[in-house]
Amino acid sequence: MSGIDLKSLAIGVAAGAGIAYAALRFAAPAAGGAGGVEWSLPDQEARFNHEKKIDQERRMHLERFYKRSAMKGKRVLVTGCTRGLGKALAGELAACGAHVYATCRKVTDDLTALAAVAEANGGSLTIIPGLDVRDDGLRAILARYVTEPLDLLINNAGYFKRERESILHDTMDFPDEIMTIDICSIGMLRVTNALYHCGALKEGSHVAFVTSQGGSVEWRDAQCPNGGDYGHHMSKSAGNMAGKLVANELREKGISVSVLHPGMVRTEMTAKYSADYDKCGAMSAEVAAKRMLHECTLGNLGNTGRYINCEDGLPIPW
Repeated sequence: MSGIDLKSLAIGVAAGAGIAYAALRFAAPAAGGAGGVEWSLPDQEARFNHEKKIDQERRMHLERFYKRSAMKGKRVLVTGCTRGLGKALAGELAACGAHVYATCRKVTDDLTALAAVAEANGGSLTIIPGLDVRDDGLRAILARYVTEPLDLLINNAGYFKRERESILHDTMDFPDEIMTIDICSIGMLRVTNALYHCGALKEGSHVAFVTSQGGSVEWRDAQCPNGGDYGHHMSKSAGNMAGKLVANELREKGISVSVLHPGMVRTEMTAKYSADYDKCGAMSAEVAAKRMLHECTLGNLGNTGRYINCEDGLPIPW
């Protein structure tokens, strides 16, 4: 496992924060929003209420636009498939009849059982065990399992500290912050870099960086008016920057990138917010997986590097 230089890491995170669009505000999404662009709303509860009021199709009628056939036969690698969103993504892809490469640190019975689902739908499941996205040696592991080009890479593996970090309450955890950034931003770069050099990312491949609305610097005033949870938000902002830079670099190779906020999802990782699930329209991991896969089908070289809220399909400001 690699060592992390704290000074260099801090500089990189600060650079990620520097791309915020300070001029954007979100008063009238239905009217087109700032600069003629319709933006997603920052307030989670207000957003959900607005979506219900206008019967927003992407939010309220998933069945109208999501098609499993879009992923049938596709070769897709998903990281972090032991539980939560990664497990749901692997399960949905298996049901689509995709050829799924599911990475995990530890193999579970639930994950193993997806092989039968994939085969029943004309696909396959390859479990890649013992893969930690913090490991600089993961290229060798991936090269053993992934021997054909991928249609889609979903960088999903993540981590979220349960306890809230606060300067005022003296609950800062700097080692945990470094670990969080390593997993949630640098980890995505390790996997993407490894697969590119293994020959698994080619012209026509799409890469999804799963970050969060928590990475939007612009939205911190609305969502975190009292600050806190430093490691989580810094890691997601850095992940956003990583996704945007990869999009710019790999465009010339015909590889496109999306930066995705899955939505508010009911998983073990977000359990600290469970009291807000209902009023904010939190969805199951299974529903979130379908929304994310739909967004991946829309990614192309013409919109590469976009930062999208999978709940409503609208862009989020950096």
